[in-house]
Amino acid sequence: MNKVILMGRLTRDPDVRYSAGESSTAVARYTLAVDRRFRRNNDGEQTADFIGCVAFGRSAEFAEKYLRQGLKVVVTGRIQTGSYTNRDGQKVYTTDVVVEDQEFAESKAASEPHMNSGYQGGYQAAPAPAPSAPAGDGFMNIPDGIDEELPFN
Repeated sequence: MNKVILMGRLTRDPDVRYSAGESSTAVARYTLAVDRRFRRNNDGEQTADFIGCVAFGRSAEFAEKYLRQGLKVVVTGRIQTGSYTNRDGQKVYTTDVVVEDQEFAESKAASEPHMNSGYQGGYQAAPAPAPSAPAGDGFMNIPDGIDEELPFN
């Protein structure tokens, strides 16, 4: 079984290109910085692995539209290896995670400090109204002035 689950932050915005031909397909490439579970250095500094990911089709279009540098995401997919010969005639071996699913790992507000967007403000929800005090029987009192009929008998 070839199954990979990663959680990390994008090192930069996804690079999205479209294949040539009649039915062009979106191809998105991005790198995730994934923290290692254990600290490697004596000074306790966290180390990370930088893992290349590639998404195709609708997943690539999603990445282009919503994923940005610094955003924390969870990616599931499979490892794919390959090779090619570069311009100097040297054989280069590649290892990528082919994305099958990608999800946000934190809220947009939580990711704001990590992102390099121009918007630095945060969203603050309005406080919830205080509930009415329950009557002695444990049920909430119905406020006066309701002209509508209650939805139950």
